[in-house]
Amino acid sequence: MARKVILDVDPGVDDAVALCFALFNPGLDVVAVTAVGGNCSPIQATRNVQAIVEALDPPRFPRLGAASDPEPDVGLPPEGRGLYGPDGLGGADLPVAERQHLMPSEKVICDQVRANPDAITIVALGPLTNIARAFQRDPELPSLVGRVVIAGGCVAVSGNCSPTAEFNIFCDPGAARTVFRSASTKTLVPLDVTNRVTLDFDIFNRLPDETTRAGSFLRKILPSAFRGYRQRFGMEGIHVHDTVALMAVCYPELFAANEMAGDVETMGELTTGMTVFDRRRIPVRRFNMEVAMNLEKEAVIEKIVRGLQRAGGREGEG
Repeated sequence: MARKVILDVDPGVDDAVALCFALFNPGLDVVAVTAVGGNCSPIQATRNVQAIVEALDPPRFPRLGAASDPEPDVGLPPEGRGLYGPDGLGGADLPVAERQHLMPSEKVICDQVRANPDAITIVALGPLTNIARAFQRDPELPSLVGRVVIAGGCVAVSGNCSPTAEFNIFCDPGAARTVFRSASTKTLVPLDVTNRVTLDFDIFNRLPDETTRAGSFLRKILPSAFRGYRQRFGMEGIHVHDTVALMAVCYPELFAANEMAGDVETMGELTTGMTVFDRRRIPVRRFNMEVAMNLEKEAVIEKIVRGLQRAGGREGEG
C-alpha cells in the first residue's frame, strides 16, 4: 500500500527534482503539495508549485496549498537564495495557469491530516513555517501526524547559510523550534548526510529522453543548478539535499539514524537558526527525534536516478 505524504516545498531546483521523483513513485500517494517561502518568495513558491505539477502532468494531481507571507518579524533572508536564480528554477520560465483561490498551505495540511489520522507523513523540504502554523492552528494535529520528515539542520558539520545554521532552519527558526518541540514523531535529515550525495554531469546521460515531460523539465532546470554550484562553490556537481531527505522516506533501510534531543537557537547573535543537540555522554534532555547520521551513498544516488527515469516512462525499479 502506498504511503500517503504531504510534500511541503519551497521550489527551488532541489525541491523540483524531489517532486519529479515523488509524483511518479508507486510507493507514494502524494495527497498534497504545499508551498512555503524559502528559496523564493511565498508568491513565487506558490507559482512554482503549480508550474511544476502542470509541467510534469502526473497520473494523479495532488491538492495544492498556497504559501502565506512569513511573520513580520521573521522575513526571509536574502543570503543563500541566489543559487537557483531569482525565480528559484533557474529562469526556466515555465508556463502556468495560475489558480486564484488556493487554500493556504497550513489549512491544506490540517485538512489532509484530519482526514487521514496517523496515516500521513509530512515531508518538509523547506522552512518549517507551514508545519508550525498548522500545529498552532490545530493543537491536536501533532499527535495525528504519522511522522514529520525534515530536510534541515546540522549536527557535527558547519551550516550552509551561516557558519552554524542550515538554510531551511535559518529562514524561520521560530517555526523550527515549534516543530522540534512538538509532540509529533520526527525524523531529521541534516547536512551531515545530505552533503555526502553529489550528482555529477553524468546525470544528464541518465535522465529521461527530452521528448518526455519529465526529461524536458529536468533539462530546463538542472543546468542552472550546475552553473550556480560551480560559480559559488567551485563544485563540478550539485547537492540535492531535499531529494536525499525524500529518499529517507522511501528507503529508510539505506539510512542509519540515532535518537537525539534537538532544539533550535532563535536569539543568538551568531548562532540564530543553529540546531542544537544534547550530545553529552548522559543527555539531560529527553530524546525528541530521530536524526539520520549515515547513508549508503551509492545506493541512494542509484535510487534517485531510477526514480527520475521512471518519471519519464523509462524502465526503473518498482
